[in-house]
Amino acid sequence: MKSLINNEELKQELNDVEKLTEERLDEVLDTFLRDFKAGEVEARGWPKYFSAYKVSKVTMNAYTRILARMHPELRVNCVHPGYVSTDMTIQSGILTPEEGGSRVVKVALLPEGGVTGAFFADGEEASFDKGISASSILLLEFVVHRLMAAAISRNKGIGLEVCRQLASNGITVVLTARDEARGAAAVEKLTESGLSDAIFHQLEVTDAQSIARLAGFLKARFGKLDILVLPAVQDVDSTANDEMFSGMDARQRAEWMWANCRETCDAAKAGIQTNYYGTKNVTEALLPLLQASSDGRIVNVSSDFGLLSERAAEAGAERCGEATEGRLDELLAMFLKDFEAGEAEARGWPMYFSAYKVAKAAMNAYSRVMARKHPELRINCAHPGYVKTDLTLHSGLLTPKEGASNVVKVALLPEGAGPTGVFFALGQEAPFE
Repeated sequence: MKSLINNEELKQELNDVEKLTEERLDEVLDTFLRDFKAGEVEARGWPKYFSAYKVSKVTMNAYTRILARMHPELRVNCVHPGYVSTDMTIQSGILTPEEGGSRVVKVALLPEGGVTGAFFADGEEASFDKGISASSILLLEFVVHRLMAAAISRNKGIGLEVCRQLASNGITVVLTARDEARGAAAVEKLTESGLSDAIFHQLEVTDAQSIARLAGFLKARFGKLDILVLPAVQDVDSTANDEMFSGMDARQRAEWMWANCRETCDAAKAGIQTNYYGTKNVTEALLPLLQASSDGRIVNVSSDFGLLSERAAEAGAERCGEATEGRLDELLAMFLKDFEAGEAEARGWPMYFSAYKVAKAAMNAYSRVMARKHPELRINCAHPGYVKTDLTLHSGLLTPKEGASNVVKVALLPEGAGPTGVFFALGQEAPFE
């Protein structure tokens, strides 16, 4: 627990239980409160987020050890129940109250003659210095390198593989999905492969309340957000495994998709809401948390379908790359009006997969707008390539692992360097046009 404090001298003092006194703990707390009032908490080595809670817990642990030394006839121990779903954690915990309670009771009912002055984490005796594991500690930003929240509307394919690769780099991953059962199953897959730093939180990118719940969870648990990856895509009903496709190779599936897949008016509206406005609304809700990071990044998973060359601009309209947020709203409203009137192709909009392409072009433009407005962040777009997923009827050229690596490469650009407002294709910087 003392790993929550950055002041090395103070950590050593708190760890020297033979010399530590209650009076010294009072002095430590007075010093903390004075620094807090002066706005010098972080500069003086105290925790940046939830400072008072953490400092009070650290001193309580130290007081427990003092009591254990003073009263050897008693058994005085500390216990961490784990990250439990309670009102305090906004019901976002990994354990139920019953599971957390059982860990406390286990320590309370230790056999006679057991340990004293000890710290228990996850039901087992642990060190006071590092006792809480990365999978259970509250406010993990103090024990992991960085946090990544993946806003994923499809909890498999590229999205799941992005989470896998980020978690493999020692990053705590918050994977999101609309369907809670599927999201939980995705995290279970990651856990089974040995990646324990993965957490699920439900998210519907078109639901303002759902977005607010995610933002509240991240703020309460982490206090900041280092990386936001947004591969939000509209869910599609995949028939890739149906009998009609079982005998087709990748080329035949692609030909069938181009010949038969058409967007209805309802699908076009839903696609715009998910692929553009979903991305925008999640970004804006999480922006304060990204700004709280020392190196906040946003990676919008895009497509070469969203490049400006894919959209022939109607007469008199400025290019998406030069637009403002207000102008993007106007262009999208114009597209939907033309689409509903059956005039999309005549007005210069894409003929195939129109809503998907227009939404991605608008998202690319929005990324550039945000990069210009927020130079303290790095905001880029990444095209993973043509990947074998349900969305492409598994007709792609790359595996999900290969496609995800092109996204992760952008997410993990070296700290304090690298571009912003840029489009990456297959892991390399490329033009938006």
